[in-house]
Amino acid sequence: MNVTVVICAFDLDRWSRTVDAVSSVLVQERPAAEVILVVDHNHELFARACETWSGPPVHVVVNAGAPGLSGARNAGVAHASSEVVAFLDDDAVAAPTWTAELLAPYDDPDVVACGGAVIANLGGPRPAWWPREFDWVVGCSYIGQPLRRAEVRNVIGANMSVRRDAVVEVGGFAEGIGRVGTRPVGCEETDLMIRLVQRRPAGRIVYEPAAVVHHWVPPARLSWAYFRSRCLAEGESKALVAGRVGPDRALASERSYVRSVLPRGLAAAVAQGEPRRALAILLGLALTTAGYFGTRLGRP
Repeated sequence: MNVTVVICAFDLDRWSRTVDAVSSVLVQERPAAEVILVVDHNHELFARACETWSGPPVHVVVNAGAPGLSGARNAGVAHASSEVVAFLDDDAVAAPTWTAELLAPYDDPDVVACGGAVIANLGGPRPAWWPREFDWVVGCSYIGQPLRRAEVRNVIGANMSVRRDAVVEVGGFAEGIGRVGTRPVGCEETDLMIRLVQRRPAGRIVYEPAAVVHHWVPPARLSWAYFRSRCLAEGESKALVAGRVGPDRALASERSYVRSVLPRGLAAAVAQGEPRRALAILLGLALTTAGYFGTRLGRP
């Protein structure tokens, strides 16, 4: 089974990270059939990428559709020729066994998507108040995810893969949700994976923690301001997904997270004498909830 790796880039200031991302795919123990670098509406970045990678296995293409990560990913899928399309963020670096581990679950024909662990590569000290249960705020693996291969509702977008025919069948990523530039919204991968299973009821989404990438987290994102904005945006994004696929499916994983993961994290913070971490858990939940209901109530 072959895999095409799609990397979406939009910012020339992240150029060195983008080079590292592409380079990490080119040295995989199980080589990718091709690497597609999708440039999202940035002519200068496109020109530099074309100068750097002039031919196979790297193909540089443009997102000719709507600006944003969803449109760029759809452009990558459209150009891909493999059975499986994997997505790596432009500021992430894949471990050498990434493609091999990511492809292994596809031996089961019911597996329609697979993702792996996203290890935070912090650009500064972790704030003492920052709960690891909220590492999803910076797009990384968090406490509450399975510790071994397991079926899940969705995986993290920085490290995921799908069967190409399945994603084409459901019309690709929804362009009305998801990140555009630096706006801290998301959930386009959650929406996609819910629709994959709706279309193929026997379909399985698998989390394989052995498929590892390391995701750069700049110092600016290790702040209360970013934490607050990202929690609000997550709630808003979940509300948009709920409007598309229904709240039962959109919030199934979140209910378990709120009922079991957060209470344990809160109890641990209190027991360890970390009141600021406990407060961050409560405020993070409150902000995400406010973003969700504010958006749901504001929609016709």
